[in-house]
Amino acid sequence: MTRRQLLAATSAVSLHAAADSGLRHLLPAATHERFLIKASFHQPRRRAPELRVGNRRVSGVRTDSEGQFWMFDVPGLKAATEYALRMDGGDPWTLRTLPRPDAAVDRFRLLVYTCAGGHDAMPLEGSNDPYWVSVPHRRKLFAAALREKPDAMIAIGDHVYWDLRFGRGTGRLPIGQQPWARKLLGADFHRDIPVLGTPNEPLLKRAVDRQIADLYGTLFRSTPVHFIQDDHDYFENDEAIEAGISFPPDDFMTRLARATQHLYFPEHLPNADRPLGLPGASAADRAAGVGECYGTLRAGNLVELLLYDCRRFQTLRGPHARLVPENVEEWLKRRMRDSTASHVVNVPSMPIGWSAGKWGEWYPDVLDDNGRLGTAKPKYFWQQGWRSQHDRLLDASSSMQRIPLFLSGDLHALAHGAIEQNGRADLRRNPVHSVLTGPISTGPRGWPSSARGTPPLIATGLHVRETLAPTEHNGFTLIDFTREKIHFRMFRWKMTRPESELDEMQPFHQFELSR
Repeated sequence: MTRRQLLAATSAVSLHAAADSGLRHLLPAATHERFLIKASFHQPRRRAPELRVGNRRVSGVRTDSEGQFWMFDVPGLKAATEYALRMDGGDPWTLRTLPRPDAAVDRFRLLVYTCAGGHDAMPLEGSNDPYWVSVPHRRKLFAAALREKPDAMIAIGDHVYWDLRFGRGTGRLPIGQQPWARKLLGADFHRDIPVLGTPNEPLLKRAVDRQIADLYGTLFRSTPVHFIQDDHDYFENDEAIEAGISFPPDDFMTRLARATQHLYFPEHLPNADRPLGLPGASAADRAAGVGECYGTLRAGNLVELLLYDCRRFQTLRGPHARLVPENVEEWLKRRMRDSTASHVVNVPSMPIGWSAGKWGEWYPDVLDDNGRLGTAKPKYFWQQGWRSQHDRLLDASSSMQRIPLFLSGDLHALAHGAIEQNGRADLRRNPVHSVLTGPISTGPRGWPSSARGTPPLIATGLHVRETLAPTEHNGFTLIDFTREKIHFRMFRWKMTRPESELDEMQPFHQFELSR
């Protein structure tokens, strides 16, 4: 597809929207007792749209200034129950609550992926060809995954690419400063005023609508979703150079990330085993009790997935630095120790086991002047405390009487390995499995090997038994949890491959872990 053809396809992005009372997009979250749904419409609504959930009528709560974006909060539902939903008399669809945390569950299927963002108007340098996988092709990847009928979805970070100040160390202009982006927005963000209710709001929508609303449409309206934010969702690339350091996020970066979440996708719904006072939780301007950075996906007594953003509250305190705050770390370790679920899985926004030499990693690896990844060259402003927190979390995971498992994104690859040695810690008794779940939108120049000069490699100080070394393809992972086993199916595609392959995707790699 040429860039012109891609942009011409914009009007046909959502197959369902016209049938759903002008819906542009809809993304639902669910627990055993509550739905939280974020939606937008092609045209602003003067009156609150009404969502019917079974026999209940729920009025939307406006989340933007114009009346295009709305939230529907539906508490008091029955567990493990399929509800019929209808928006303002449009076509009906169904959405199911999850089982109660103490309910016996025999099987749960999860879809996981990363890096779905990127505006497909962005061209390759010196070309009219697109930098990212086109939105129609990304939607075909989603459709292939949804044909497998997952019970829930987790999207691990980088839902938005629109970096404002920090490009990569290569010197490339940040995305938001490139000529095509400045022309699309027509103005610059003002960092000294709020995002919503100001001239910044239409700029945010122009940057993000295509990357989330057009991309998802209503494809996931019957699949509970969980979005974890990572560096680009704060409108920056993680970078530490003499000219500046991009993280922890400044106030404006945080406001952009909060506004994006508020408009486009649901926060993490409360869970009885997650403290309501964790950072970023229970904010007065959000739905009751939701968490913005830390969440739980719980499917009865079968599986508990711990979801965490490693960016918003990271610190730069040398040996005492952390990528998640101390009370969040204690919550994670407590759940690994005390959960009644058969499987407890960590889902951080930053990958475990491999490095591509980025600054904001758990690991000190960086590309040296000879093009080798390692620790021979100091990584500017990297913090030893990040690795120390990593070591504590791996130790807590390996100490479980369960399968230790981390699901990660960020590195634009699919991979699986078992961490058998972490520094001096011998983990062979219960190795920690790490899975890179696959990127959706990465184009020909976005792979670590082209953008950073190296593919993802095993980080220094780890011994990892790889069953699948990092492979730089677009794709996703489907995971089937049963009482004694976890079965993985990985799917892949690349822009150089025929589009027809997207209609008949089959797993290219499968493996199974047993308790």
